[in-house]
Amino acid sequence: MCGRTCLTLEPKDLENCCKYSKTGQSKPKQPRYRNEFNCGKKYVPSYNVAPTDVTPVLVAATHFDDSADPSDRLLVPMMWGMVPRWHKGDFRKHGLTTNNCRLEGLAFSKLYGPPLAAGQRCVILCEGFYEWQTVKPMKPSDRPAFFVHMPQEEKIKMEDKSTWQMDGGAGGGQLQLLRIAGLFDVWNDDNGDKLYSYTVITFETEGKFASIHHRSPAILETDEQVADWLDFKRVPANRALNLLQPSKSVQWYRVSNIVNNSRNKSDQCNKPLTEGKPTDGSGKSAVIPKSKMMQSWLIVKKRKHEEDGEQKPSKEDTVKNEPEMDPLDKKPKLDPDVPKA
Repeated sequence: MCGRTCLTLEPKDLENCCKYSKTGQSKPKQPRYRNEFNCGKKYVPSYNVAPTDVTPVLVAATHFDDSADPSDRLLVPMMWGMVPRWHKGDFRKHGLTTNNCRLEGLAFSKLYGPPLAAGQRCVILCEGFYEWQTVKPMKPSDRPAFFVHMPQEEKIKMEDKSTWQMDGGAGGGQLQLLRIAGLFDVWNDDNGDKLYSYTVITFETEGKFASIHHRSPAILETDEQVADWLDFKRVPANRALNLLQPSKSVQWYRVSNIVNNSRNKSDQCNKPLTEGKPTDGSGKSAVIPKSKMMQSWLIVKKRKHEEDGEQKPSKEDTVKNEPEMDPLDKKPKLDPDVPKA
């Protein structure tokens, strides 16, 4: 599954980072950022992107201009969590869990089938996504969190933006974004305003990532895979789905569980943790954050927890602190045929 991502780049940097090659052209082209009203929701760069947040995604330019070259691309801000086109009223109250969608049975879904048939395929961009280890029995609050990203040049440090270059220039390495296959749709409110929204395609995990979670997003590892997924006029839906394969190259490291709460947007969210010496007598290695700010935050949190005893969390915090919950546990209210990631 995919419940949180990290995307801190401004639109101009994303344009530079998403350059692509076209047949017959020696110079790489960059996608143009197309701003959308999206019922007042805007893209805000964040270290902790959650469903209902807006992020830029790549789409074929022909979705907005019939005369455009099918291989041309646009960057369009869209909300994470697809809003059903038939929904009436407040777009936040459709009652479905649509941040992820299952590859299995996707083409026959009442919700996802029409966008797929219409070629509304997109590529979700992020520096990485967060995943919680669910293959071992433990309380949700105790599950270790990991930051998953693409392999980088040696000089690139995911947690240190000063080591990044968007265009491969001198002084740093070319940042490799993580690109995920998704679908998007367009919903209209009563005033005729459009809301663009997307869902992340997931499937059963294979390989080493299976030690973390039983499902994973459909990651597009090569430029060719991205081109095939976006160009719906050249690559039909059934072939495009068959091209989606489990990633073999993703890497990850453990991060602090402050990312559990979607309201925590700090740059500490994607900082790696290091193994420390046992401190609680259990024989287990404590995980110590590299950042002094993080250490102070955890000490204050632990002290408050000890003072409060076993006080139960509020309903609001319970909802916010469960990004790792598999959508299989949530039942849709409107359409029982909608596949859940």
